[in-house]
Formats: sequence, C-alpha cells, structure tokens
Amino acid sequence: MPDTQKFNFPLFRQVMTMVRPYKRTFYFTALLTLILAPLAILRPKLLQIMVDDYVFQGDVHGMTLLACAILGALLLEVLMRYFFLYYADWIGQATIRDLRVRVFRHVTGLHLNYFDKTPIGQSTTRTINDIEAINTIFSEGSITILADLMTLTAVLFIMFYTSWKLTLVVLVVFPLLIWGSYKFKESVRKSYEKVRNHIATMNAFLQERITGMRIVQIFNAEAREAEKFRQINRDYTSANLRSILAYAIFFPVVDIISALSLGLMVWYGARGVLSEEVTVGVLVAFPLYISMLYRPIRMLADKFNTLQMGLIAAERVFKLLETEERIQNTGDYAPERLKGKVEFDDVRFSYSGDLEGDPILRGVSFTIRPGETLAIVGSTGSGKTTIISLLSRFYDVQEGRVLIDDRDQRDYDVFALRRRIAVVLQDVFLFSGTVLENITLRDADISEAEVIEAAKMIGAHRFIEKLPGGYHYQVRERGATLSMGQRQLISFVRALVFNPDILILDEATSSIDPESEAVIQHAIETLIAKRTSIIIAHRLSTIRHANNVMVLDKGKVVEFGSHDTLLEIEDGKYRELYEKQFVQVSNEWRP
Repeated sequence: MPDTQKFNFPLFRQVMTMVRPYKRTFYFTALLTLILAPLAILRPKLLQIMVDDYVFQGDVHGMTLLACAILGALLLEVLMRYFFLYYADWIGQATIRDLRVRVFRHVTGLHLNYFDKTPIGQSTTRTINDIEAINTIFSEGSITILADLMTLTAVLFIMFYTSWKLTLVVLVVFPLLIWGSYKFKESVRKSYEKVRNHIATMNAFLQERITGMRIVQIFNAEAREAEKFRQINRDYTSANLRSILAYAIFFPVVDIISALSLGLMVWYGARGVLSEEVTVGVLVAFPLYISMLYRPIRMLADKFNTLQMGLIAAERVFKLLETEERIQNTGDYAPERLKGKVEFDDVRFSYSGDLEGDPILRGVSFTIRPGETLAIVGSTGSGKTTIISLLSRFYDVQEGRVLIDDRDQRDYDVFALRRRIAVVLQDVFLFSGTVLENITLRDADISEAEVIEAAKMIGAHRFIEKLPGGYHYQVRERGATLSMGQRQLISFVRALVFNPDILILDEATSSIDPESEAVIQHAIETLIAKRTSIIIAHRLSTIRHANNVMVLDKGKVVEFGSHDTLLEIEDGKYRELYEKQFVQVSNEWRP
C-alpha cells in the first residue's frame, strides 16, 4: 500500500513528463493561470474605486466608464477562464489517450506468466479506471491547484494593500478553516483509497463471473454469487458514503466560517467607516475579496485529495509499465520461411522459476524433422501444453535449449517466429466481429478469396455459407452463437490461411461430438500436410497419421517412437493408454 500521507514529488515529476508532447499547450495554460489571478481581483478593486471616487461625487460619466471597464474585465476573465478550463482538460485527455495506448501495448507484450497470476479485472482497472484517475491530475489537480494558489496570493496581497487591519480581522478565523480543511482532506483520502481498492475487487469479480456465467448457472450458484456481489457492492458503497459524509460536513462548516469572517469584517469595517479609517468602497469590495478567498480554499483540500488519488493511480499504472515479465526480444533473425525442424535439448522449465522445487519439464529432449508430425500424449499435468507454449516462446526456458532449424530460438525475432507458427487450441476464442474478421484477425494482407479457398480445403465453407450473411455473419463474444465444432473449424481455417511452417494442435478435438469428428479429421489432415506438426490429444484416434508418438509422464519423456513400435512395448505407457481407449476397436489401427 503506497504511503498517501506524504506528497510523492518524484512520482509527480514522472507524471508531468507525459506532458512533453504537448508542452506548448501546457505553457499556454500556465500563462493563463498567471493572467487570471490579477484579473480576478481587478473587478472588486474597480468597484471600490467607483464607490469612493465617483458614486459619492455624483460623477455619472465616470461611473459609466468604470462600469464599462468592470464589464470588460468580466468578459475578458470569462473568455480566458474558458480557454483555461478547456485546455487544462484537453491536456489531461491527450495525455491519458497516449498512456492508454502505451499500457495496452505493454500488456499485450507481457508473457503468459503475468496473466497466469494476475486477475483480468485488475488489468482492466489499471487500463481504464486508474488511467482515468490520472486525468484528474491535470483537469482538477496540478494546474487548477496552481490557479487557485495564484488567486489566493493575489487576493491576500490586494487585501493587505487595501487595509491590513481589516484583513487581519478577516483572517482571525483562518486557523479554524485550515484545521477543518486538513481533517476533511485526511477523511476523504482514506475513503478514496478504499474506493479504489473496492473498484479493483469489483471489476475482477464481475469479469470472472460474467465470463463464467455458464458454470454459475449450471451449478445453480446464482444466489450465492449474488450474495458475494452484494457484499462487495455494499463495501464499495460504504466507502463512497464515507467520503460523501465528509463533504456534507466540510462544505457547511466552510460556509459558517466564511459567514463569521464576513460578520467580523462588517463589524470592524463599519466602525472604520465611522472613524474614517476605512472607506465605503473598501467596505463594499471586501465581501467580494472574502468570497474569492474562501471559494478556492473550500475546493483546495478536495483538489489536493484528487491530485493525491491521481498519483496513487499513476503509481499503479507505472508499476504495471515497469513489469519485466515479458519476453526479451533480443533476436534479429527473421527468415521469410522456416524449414520446420524442431529440437528440444535437455529442456527444464518451471512456471515459478524454481527448478529445484516442482519443475514442469525435467530434461525433455526430442527432435522433429521438417514435414514430420509428432503426437504428444500423457496424463494431465505431464507437460504437454507447456512444450507448445515454450515452442511459441510464450515463456523462456530456464535450462536447456529450443532449436528451430538448428538455430537457438532466442536468435529469432519473436514476432517473426510467431508469424511462422500457428496454434489451434482446445478452447477456441472468437472475438466480437464477423467470421471473416475472426479468421483474418483483421490482417489487411489476407483477402476474402483466400479465406474462402482455405475454408473449402478445410471443409468449413459449407457451414459458413449457410450462416446469415455468410462470411460476414456477426459472431458474438467468444462465439456464443456457434457450436463447438463450428468454432473449431473456424480456428482451423484461421490457422491454414496464415500458411504456417509449424502447426500445433492442442487437444483440438477433445470437445468435438462424434458427428463433427469426421469433418475435423479431414481438416487436420489438410492442415498437417507438408508442414511440421505437433498434435496433443487425449483421443488417440486423432494421431493415427503421426510419424512418431512421444509419451510424457511427470515432465519426462518416457517413450518415443512410432505407433506400432510403442504398442509392442510390454507394460508400456502408450500401450496402456491405447488399450484403455481402443481395445474394442483395435483392428482399425492395424494396416
């Protein structure tokens, strides 16, 4: 938890560096601040002069001229305040627009280990709520605080210059205002901290439950989840109500103190007028000065809290930007095509980084020659999915090497490498958009004709054509309106249209119904033809075309060879898996 009681000047300077691209606008806004302060006190001063020099003298012409001057000063102040408020907000919006893009690019560059341990709702909060809070540093914080301080300084100066005795009388209750402002600031600060924490908790909860709503409803957990949300929402509301209570107390207190100050001014000022120590013009101008003095003070404590909370949000966002959990893309080798040779050389890996504790892979070694297909089988948790994650360089190995075309994987530019590798996952993720956009992923270099040709090769063209709108059918979030088999076929078309040199199928048929399996099998055969392929499957029927089968057990390679060779091993792991699944239909596996 950051220390919010002390103002973090280094962090504030870091935030202000984001203004550099818009420094001209920033300097212009700061200049308006310097002009507005003396301009604000000009009207009361002109009113004082009008009363003292023209009203009692009966100088109508002079009063008219001075009234025009006051009106002109008012119009000029209104115009300049418009530009000040507009450009202060504009700087904030322009800055957080750039920051959103920066954060999104950073998040998309993080490797999967970050997402494995960070709730999606938390990242969403950082990208939306916290960045929006940073905007208040500019729109309601730093620049407006500077403007208020400049106004306060100018008002106090003119008040002391006009009548230092009357000013001291007015400021008698000032210590009470300072004390009340401090108490208000501390109360609201603590409430704001809790509000920010509860927002992150609520976002994470909602994201998980809405994404997993099918499971919630299947297990009839709506009432339990609603009760959990009710408690989270109650905590969030309570934090907001505590801040509202502070406002409800503080603002009336400031009004009372302002009224006391005004009363003291009238009491002493009236005596001063009678003794001719104070002019009537001063007595008329001072209530305006008091209003200009207390109005900024009334808001300063709140604005300082806003600035402080903006800095807390900035610290969270900068901490995310400083996250080093990303693949170090130091390689520069970017070939147009890959031959497709894959080799794991004594690879050891742990998601936690602790190879001494419970590593996922324990010295895995194997080779796939160009154009061959390797099937990987094994029990859950044996390391199958980890192997394909390492091959795509979503993670870096801790020991050993991954070689592609006899070259260390880290020599490759990671984006160039991933362009030549396609992965079809068991859980197909489809985005909101058309079928065509989900296949091309909005890559302008892939034409609709190429997509249709690939769909025909896979066997998906017929069902896509029957959809309302065909390839322009609007897919809902995660493909909710399509069956599992249809989503899987779209993912196959997506893989084929990018024409990869290395293809990975991760449990791609485990959730497919028997009716769709024949179509999927044809799609798999089309995909793996003439390219290096890795197939991970629980269903051994999907790996009948593999050149070799690798059996994993607890992160180690326990068997490696062709299907027939592994079946001949007495008490072999692969034979055990095979007999469990196909002892009743083993003849279909025999040539």
